[in-house]
Amino acid sequence: MKSVTISKNGGPDVLQLKDIKLDDPKSGEVLIENKAIGLNYIDTYHRSGLYPVELPSNIGIEGAGIIEKIGPDVKEFKIGDRVAYASMPIGSYATHRIFPTKKLVKIPDSIEFENVVTLMTKGFTVFYLLHKTYPVTSGETILFHAAAGGVGQIFCQWAKSLGCTVIGTVGSDEKIKIAKSNGCEHVINYSKENFSEKVLDITKGAGVPVVYDGVGRKTFDGSIDCLKIRGMMVSFGNASGPLDPCNVTKSLAPKGLYLTRPSIAHYTSTRQELDEAASKVFEMYLTKKFELNIFKRYALSDIVKAHSDLEERKILGPAVIIP
Repeated sequence: MKSVTISKNGGPDVLQLKDIKLDDPKSGEVLIENKAIGLNYIDTYHRSGLYPVELPSNIGIEGAGIIEKIGPDVKEFKIGDRVAYASMPIGSYATHRIFPTKKLVKIPDSIEFENVVTLMTKGFTVFYLLHKTYPVTSGETILFHAAAGGVGQIFCQWAKSLGCTVIGTVGSDEKIKIAKSNGCEHVINYSKENFSEKVLDITKGAGVPVVYDGVGRKTFDGSIDCLKIRGMMVSFGNASGPLDPCNVTKSLAPKGLYLTRPSIAHYTSTRQELDEAASKVFEMYLTKKFELNIFKRYALSDIVKAHSDLEERKILGPAVIIP
């Protein structure tokens, strides 16, 4: 058994792969042999210290595998079940791990493990963005930043299937084709063009009702400019760096805007919510409302390289770790 740990915050080089020994699972827990592990931007936040964790710490929030042992009183799961998770407690970067059943879901036999770990964090994120945080309606024109990324590729296809016109932004010309192939009607390279001006041109000056922004610092002010009166700014990530403090009077008051900072945890806090999210995500995938194209697979021993590639924007789509 092996696990990636950090003893201090910092760059990718603080990640260390170590041998581990696990105790038997306790009441309400199971031992999982991970078959695939999700690679997500939030993992870099835990590693860097942007989202503080108690050190030393394991790392990773998403995985899928097979139950090898069950703890006392566990009745809803059994040895051999195919399962997945995308939440704390941290520690998915491992060949094996102990995990609480209250945050675990069973997965269909028809979905491969590496696709499941793309569906969990990224798919759950798209689910709550489109159906919970700001429930879109057919015919709306919406803006999504980082449209060629792992979340963006699922989001744009899913939103298009709901009848939305998606304006996507990307950071380089090579990503324009990716965004268009995944359902974006309009694509803007925000490193070359003023995206807020382009959005207003596309919408004939009206603006959009919602902006979904996982980029952060680079795009916040422009996103505010894109919104129509009473529009919603959905800030759900910091890929370009943490946000500066928001000046409510300057940013929100002029148009009566809404600002929210959601996460998966806010929408999967109960068993009912977790099962609803999983059911909808699996349904959308199995009915081909969106397709998955794994961009790259990393060995657990290559975790430093994986984090470096992620932060350097070299990963053009979903990537997974195979232990």
